[in-house]
Amino acid sequence: MAEATPTDTKPNQPGQADREVAASDIASRRILRMALGTALSLWFSQVAAWPMSFLAPVFTLVLLSLPLPPPGLKSGVTFVLALVSPLILGALTLLPFLEHLRPAGVSLIALALFYSFYFTARGGSPAMGTFMTMGLTLVVTIGSVSIDMIFPLAQGLALGAIFGLAFVWIAHTLLPDLVAGPAGPANAPAPPKPDLRAARRKALRAMLITYPITLLFLFSSASTSYTAVMIKVASMGQQASVDNSREMGRSMMESTLWGGVGAIIAWQILSIWPSLLMYTLLIGLAGLLFGPRIFQGATMHPKFSMWSYAFTTMIIVLAPAVLDSQGGSAAGGAFYSRLFLFVVIAVYGSVAVAVFDAFWPAKDPAESAK
Repeated sequence: MAEATPTDTKPNQPGQADREVAASDIASRRILRMALGTALSLWFSQVAAWPMSFLAPVFTLVLLSLPLPPPGLKSGVTFVLALVSPLILGALTLLPFLEHLRPAGVSLIALALFYSFYFTARGGSPAMGTFMTMGLTLVVTIGSVSIDMIFPLAQGLALGAIFGLAFVWIAHTLLPDLVAGPAGPANAPAPPKPDLRAARRKALRAMLITYPITLLFLFSSASTSYTAVMIKVASMGQQASVDNSREMGRSMMESTLWGGVGAIIAWQILSIWPSLLMYTLLIGLAGLLFGPRIFQGATMHPKFSMWSYAFTTMIIVLAPAVLDSQGGSAAGGAFYSRLFLFVVIAVYGSVAVAVFDAFWPAKDPAESAK
């Protein structure tokens, strides 16, 4: 009986190896899918070149950087409505107050921002929360300058979301999820939703960080020129509503740093060889480089949030500048000006988080420990 013990354990060793190979295959498939889908979406957006077409690859990246199945038709419509409805509702409700009763309008903006962050902090979809925040900040800062911009803005956002979703479906069709066999990873239980106190604290922190920047652009007559910057502000607010306090400031700085470095390298290469093929290949290569730091095995990398925001930052900085260069404007100056604003916003966000946590430290031991 003693000799049978090693024989009994041998069949388990191939099973362990099979599970490791299966997890590696799952991660590789997700990385390739994210890189391919984002690159194809960006290629299409450059060919179509409608106003704000650079949003299509951003939406594709946001959805493909999550370990989720492709959204169905109902979920896709919900995502588009979550992005466009704040524009329409904001035009009908917020803008009249901002024009005729500004103190009330400013207060309503704060409440709307708090709700969009609270939705994510309570366990809602981060992509959905980002879309809501993005639509809200854009309608406030751009619609308050020119209400005539609301319809073109809504049209550009809707087209970006629709074609972004289309390339998510294309990427999943070309590289479908692997079917997990008996040796595949077990489904992890859904994480528990945070309690009300922790969710309210995170939502309030995100709102207080985002709100001053939103007001700054609200009172700026040039806010229509900073659409990409407001998208970064919206993503920063969502980052503040889900990340833990101790890692929050560092994550903001690192994501902006690595995204900016990637954008600068790609911009310099495109300055030497301005080609749509090269541009598409650079985005695909960036997806392959960022991918292993987003997906790890059958789950996610411990710092996946920071790296996915870094990849998003790279595209948000780079894509509008490439579109500017097609129009013959001073694309180089606009590129570095936009990148500088991103750095300033990241520094501000890091300092704001530190100040907030100093005056309102987290009482949740689980949150403080990370």
